[in-house]
Amino acid sequence: MQLGLVGLGKMGGNMAERIRRAGHEVVGYDHSSDKRDVASLEELVGALQAPRVVWVMVPAGDPTRSTVKELSELLEAGDVIVDGGNSKYTDDQVHDVMCREKGVGYIDAGVSGGVWGLENGYALMVGGTKDDVAKVQPVFDALKPPSPTDESGQAVPGDAGFVHAGPVGAGHFSKMVHNGIEYALMQAYGEGYELLEAVDLIEDVPGVIKSWTQGTVIRSWLLDLLVRALDEDPRLDRIRGYAEDSGEGRWTVEQAIENAVPMPTIAASLFARFSSRQDDSPTMKAVAALRNQFGGHAVQAVRDQEVERPA
Repeated sequence: MQLGLVGLGKMGGNMAERIRRAGHEVVGYDHSSDKRDVASLEELVGALQAPRVVWVMVPAGDPTRSTVKELSELLEAGDVIVDGGNSKYTDDQVHDVMCREKGVGYIDAGVSGGVWGLENGYALMVGGTKDDVAKVQPVFDALKPPSPTDESGQAVPGDAGFVHAGPVGAGHFSKMVHNGIEYALMQAYGEGYELLEAVDLIEDVPGVIKSWTQGTVIRSWLLDLLVRALDEDPRLDRIRGYAEDSGEGRWTVEQAIENAVPMPTIAASLFARFSSRQDDSPTMKAVAALRNQFGGHAVQAVRDQEVERPA
């Protein structure tokens, strides 16, 4: 089939290549002229045969909103827009109403796989109608990982790496929860790494973590990636302990509050990222000041000099 793809960055570019390798035609548009096949969204739509499918892979928020709006005005009834970025699921529901007014279908696709997806495939969580999903299914099949096999080498039935999660919004809601879990897993691995580094007893920290990748109950692809990072920089000396958040961890915690679902682990991992951005913690300044006030405990001045509270 034909596919229009908007956004040919790290994810979008690799996705286009994987889809082409599966025998499909991809017409790409990007702001960068050296990556694109066409020079505008209007030209992209004109290069596709009806019914058209256009996949959007641009940053969430205003870039996605403006792109979907422009496409909805250019496309025709029966065409489909797929948002494969990290949009908030409530944005999808707004986009769906806007597109349906013009007879254009809308699918939200949570995509996981990062820069490794070209070779390994992408996990896909999609929301939309059955008819719209069916129109895009050949592309989903090209992007998803190969089906696992049993001991005899036969493919295991089922859609490994792909799920039609529900109506519009369900795909990005599922990806949101996926990313919240990812926050917590990374935090747990990071805390374990720090404790191993903190004690003199462990002489080979990277070796211990690498030993966990085979046969243990905590093995995972994330753990494999930590091993890879430690191979390149055994003490992580070249990296500052500063971690941004994409927004999906926040949205996960917001939904936990709205639905009265306890999520202490994911919430703590999100707050740990906030702490990572502080050169000096105002909270701990207040704690130090309180200890000094009620107990006369020493505090450290800005220049690392201990200060005793006057009697």
